[in-house]
Amino acid sequence: MATAKGVPAGNPACTTYDPRVLRRVFGRFATGITIVTAGRDEPRGMTANSFTSVSLDPPMVLICVLRNAAMHETILRHRAFGVSVLSDRQERVARHFADPHRPRGRAEFAAVDSITGPRTGCQVLPDALAWFECSLAAVYEGGDHSIFLGEIVTLGYGSGEDALLFYAGAYRRLDAPADWRDQILL
Repeated sequence: MATAKGVPAGNPACTTYDPRVLRRVFGRFATGITIVTAGRDEPRGMTANSFTSVSLDPPMVLICVLRNAAMHETILRHRAFGVSVLSDRQERVARHFADPHRPRGRAEFAAVDSITGPRTGCQVLPDALAWFECSLAAVYEGGDHSIFLGEIVTLGYGSGEDALLFYAGAYRRLDAPADWRDQILL
């Protein structure tokens, strides 16, 4: 009988795990790549793939942020955040905001094309596939992360067509359907 990797033989309901194996298993779920932003005078940004739509009425999304990340306190202090969904042409941007040695504050955004969101003051990337400004609606505990629920206050989309994904520890690309503009503009 074959045994799945990371699962002890004879124990199909494994209750303990190696964090490295857990990370690899989580990595089997392909996700989009976003840049999460917060703060007005001292803006912050981070690359994140823990993002999802939650509700159409009211329009809501959620993000997950590590509790000891600087972004965490910035979102709590400003009660708002921005999310920019990256296109396949923005891998450099994803890597920039994931780099722990990048400059901080306004200098952090000098390397990318960004605008100040009209409602929250959060930076958004106008050439991203899509962007949202959100007011913080609720915060939930999620282990070592907080789950931030945001109500969308403005949104937009850029001209990029193909999505940047993260799968199995690497950036990947997903081609958009030829009629994607018809689908979004209903």
